[in-house]
Amino acid sequence: MESPIGHEQNADQIAYWNGPGGQRWADRQQAQDILLKPIADALIDRAKPQDGERIIDVGCGSGAFSELLVQHCAPAEIQGIDPSEAQLAFARTRPAAQRAVFQLGDAMALPFSNDRFDAAVMSLVIFFVPDPVKGVAEMVRVVRPGGTVAAYAWDELDGGFPFAPIREELRAMGFNPPQPPSVGASRAEALRDLWAGAGLEDIETREIAVSRTFNDFDEFWATSTMTGSTRPTIAAMQPAEIEQLKARVRAGMNVDPQGRVTRAARANAIKGHVPH
Repeated sequence: MESPIGHEQNADQIAYWNGPGGQRWADRQQAQDILLKPIADALIDRAKPQDGERIIDVGCGSGAFSELLVQHCAPAEIQGIDPSEAQLAFARTRPAAQRAVFQLGDAMALPFSNDRFDAAVMSLVIFFVPDPVKGVAEMVRVVRPGGTVAAYAWDELDGGFPFAPIREELRAMGFNPPQPPSVGASRAEALRDLWAGAGLEDIETREIAVSRTFNDFDEFWATSTMTGSTRPTIAAMQPAEIEQLKARVRAGMNVDPQGRVTRAARANAIKGHVPH
């Protein structure tokens, strides 16, 4: 499988997203779309993309955010960049592919000239970028003066991740599920420092709260363990340990009389403008 030519610091992430991890995300994209749409809609409302703009979607994955951009406005151009060919292959099957171009690329070495776009967006990606300073600098570089740079990220360290209960119980049982390489960048103050450090102006941050109701605990479990950082840890556990983990997670969930499970999540969003 072809891999993008990118920044050497991002080699591990490029390898991961071009391996089984990236394929799992693509295979289960429909469930991911349902989970992510409310919070993506909130970011689009925040970023306020305009008709006729040229937009780059950095870390576009399977194209869900690009699809929403097409639905919300009439961009002149959308370029989606991602290191995972498996996810890009899915993105190219979306209706948005008629309006967007999806290609291999690295967030720390964007394959575009200076001032190329009116806006850059990064959806649930900043904590995967090994050097967030470089990632933000690249977005600033390719956006014209006066243009917008926006992103959002699950509040990973302060309980905002939608499947945090599984991580917490794994740690309580003595396991150590891996975290994204730049998990600290998910905090609101860290995002503000990154945007300010990149020289962006008119910086605004916002906390976005969403929730999703699952039909039962089994649906929550299946959805939350099908991809992501906990999957390798759980896959290496003994069956009895997995059942113990499920019991611990289930005991901490709020279940309504119909057996449905509702999970709240929280993300930090930020936007700023490239100075004139």
